[in-house]
Amino acid sequence: MDPHRSHNPNSSFRTHQSAFKRERDDCGRPYSEKKHFKPQHHQQNQSAPTPWQNPLGSQGLSTRREQYERNFPVYKQPVEVGCFSLDSKRRFFNDSRQMRYYVEPDKNPNFDLKDGYKERYIKRDDRVKEKLDHILRWILANRSKLSSRETTASSCALDVDFVTWRGHLTKLLTTPYEAREGWLLAVTKFKGTLYISEVETEAARREQENRAARHEEMMYWGYKFEQYTCADNVHSLPDPGGVVNTNEAFCTVVQTRLADHRLLFSGEVDCRDKDPKAPAPPACYVELKTSAEICTPKQRSNFHRFKLLKWWAQSFLPGVPRVVAGFRDHDGVVVGVETFPISKISHLIKNEQNCWKPTVCMNFCCDFLSFVKRIATEDNPDLVYLFSYEPHRDVTYSIHTDFKYTFLPPWYVEEITSSRDSHHQS
Repeated sequence: MDPHRSHNPNSSFRTHQSAFKRERDDCGRPYSEKKHFKPQHHQQNQSAPTPWQNPLGSQGLSTRREQYERNFPVYKQPVEVGCFSLDSKRRFFNDSRQMRYYVEPDKNPNFDLKDGYKERYIKRDDRVKEKLDHILRWILANRSKLSSRETTASSCALDVDFVTWRGHLTKLLTTPYEAREGWLLAVTKFKGTLYISEVETEAARREQENRAARHEEMMYWGYKFEQYTCADNVHSLPDPGGVVNTNEAFCTVVQTRLADHRLLFSGEVDCRDKDPKAPAPPACYVELKTSAEICTPKQRSNFHRFKLLKWWAQSFLPGVPRVVAGFRDHDGVVVGVETFPISKISHLIKNEQNCWKPTVCMNFCCDFLSFVKRIATEDNPDLVYLFSYEPHRDVTYSIHTDFKYTFLPPWYVEEITSSRDSHHQS
């Protein structure tokens, strides 16, 4: 979105931009140097990348924060182009049947998040890696929403540069401030569009296998809070006595643009405002979170520096305007609820020393996508460019032609290819 002009004059995105501008003026400094990089790997069929060297002198994309302290990039107001639902058996439906409605709790709710953990909990199998499959099913069911005159006349199948999950973009936004966890992102170029899918790191796999029982239960607490605050329809009330089934999901699909990168991504939505006068999606959506109650200045500082970063990134990307947080005690009882408008979070963190900056997050994500475009040039559904980040290191990449990392399923490749071929023949 143009920082000086909102597509919707009533949108909170104007507030985002002005808040970021103030934050930048106070903390940032102008970005004047041009940086260059050398690619780590070379291919004969790869066009020469634009020179972009990072100040460390190593090969890859720098993650140094100071390099991204420049003007907030253009981020167009996200538009919901569709949605889909996953049922209790993780089956895909091209509709909103899993949508839930937010019911505001009392100020002192006393919700017991432990309730039902042993006897009313069906947990999704984390070992099943779904990759981009659900988004790809949505694309096949909604092709007409994604093509334009330009795409139908060209080799590009979709009118977007990138297809991915919102969670993968969230990881990119937080990378300059991520000191503990690395990531692997697989990229494949197919019919002119770059698809980004996450690959589980060895460290993440080990962490999941060795998760403590307490950690497992605390993961349930977040879902249980949703059950206390969400109703199945606009006229009903929450049913905390029901089963928590984490296979079920409602997902929004949004289109937007970050600088010159056209994005299509999907993310799970917890619920929506039940007021019939609420704005259209995604501005009516509500993100639900739980967090430990804040009792000391140190805890509040950590909350601002770490938790609010991820909450902001996750909700800002799809245009979800607010996070409702349930603050719990050590025993998993919610003792207070607070609403955090996404447009106000940059003000909350303003006085924290060495805190994160929205402009750094968005500029890094933008530069990463540019980096991907320069590197991932071969249009081949069986070729994977694997981008890797380790804390305090540059982003590097490797190229793979084996099937270990491929993620575009044959049913998707065949359908897109055959529909393109039939269009050209006609």
